[in-house]
Amino acid sequence: MTITPVRATMRGTLGELPVSTALEQTVVVPTYNERDNIGTLLERLAAALPHGGTEILFVDDSTDDTPAVISAAAADCPISVRLIHREHATGGLGGAVVEGMRAARGEWIVVMDADLQHPPEVVSTLVGAGRRDGADLVIGSRYAGGGSSRAGLDGGYRRIVSGGSTVVTKVIFRNNLLQVSDPMSGLFAIRASSLETEELRPLGYKILLELIVRNRPGRIVEVPYAFQPRHAGESKSSVTEGLRFLKHLAILRFGAKRARMLVFALIGISGLLPNQSALWFLHDVVGVHYLPAAVVANLLAVGWNFLLTDALLYRDRRQHRSFAGRISRFFVLGNADLLLRVPLLALLVSGLHVGVLIANLLTLLVSFVVRFLILDGVIYRARRP
Repeated sequence: MTITPVRATMRGTLGELPVSTALEQTVVVPTYNERDNIGTLLERLAAALPHGGTEILFVDDSTDDTPAVISAAAADCPISVRLIHREHATGGLGGAVVEGMRAARGEWIVVMDADLQHPPEVVSTLVGAGRRDGADLVIGSRYAGGGSSRAGLDGGYRRIVSGGSTVVTKVIFRNNLLQVSDPMSGLFAIRASSLETEELRPLGYKILLELIVRNRPGRIVEVPYAFQPRHAGESKSSVTEGLRFLKHLAILRFGAKRARMLVFALIGISGLLPNQSALWFLHDVVGVHYLPAAVVANLLAVGWNFLLTDALLYRDRRQHRSFAGRISRFFVLGNADLLLRVPLLALLVSGLHVGVLIANLLTLLVSFVVRFLILDGVIYRARRP
């Protein structure tokens, strides 16, 4: 086996790339229903890159015939093309990129999208800049001098979202991103010997930020490029991806457990509205005694909290239990605290003469931490690998 030595500047590496046939570069392309882009992408990559020292690695999560299109187009491509099709899109686009990085055989790993918004002709520039400047990570930047994003971001809404998310990210991770103008870029090249894939916990489509924060590359350089209009297909951005991105920011900044607790707190705060509203209506309008009214209000709030918690907070752990198992345990937990809250509510209202709504709010705050710890450790407990 031939060992090709390369420079390593990051912790945990030995300065060698232990593969049998190290190439100059691997271009990792994550795909999701990109059938109409494949042919043009391969043509332009073949025209821009050396054929012998390059491989193109597609990591595909498609639900259409994109894998078949890749296989057919690969037969006519002068560059070696490999395909990994994933039945389960674990980690989203970021998970696909990490899987591609693990399978890559190149000295440099270049990550780009399939929709041609990242010009294939920039790939050689990224790798060349990394070699010339002794960099560990080279980022294709829309915001460095000479770069542009206007052509590829169709509409003012997308430009506002893109710019706003970039600003928020740079504020939260200002120390990590001192050298980076475009932390949301999906176009970058990393030296394979400087990569620690075991450190990565991808979630959604912003893998570069994950890479910078967790791997802490030594030297980062940027190459400006113009973000292009999409060749074919539709944007994969959505409200769901936006929520996943916010969750990813929280995990990177605070750690997984504290981030979940923060989101759980926000969901719990949102549940105060149906709880307090139902209690006010039953007690003040209908005239129901405050104790049974509090029980009914709690049932409504628990249902509200379950829907948000199940859909947003623990979406990636739902497969461990059935829907019936999750909701039944959630309702048992959500109403078990009534054993504490009802006596406390009676003490506050009848004994200390606190207002019903204020007393109810105080009992909810008391039960919050206990419910989170049980929820996180029992109902949605992560399985050991």
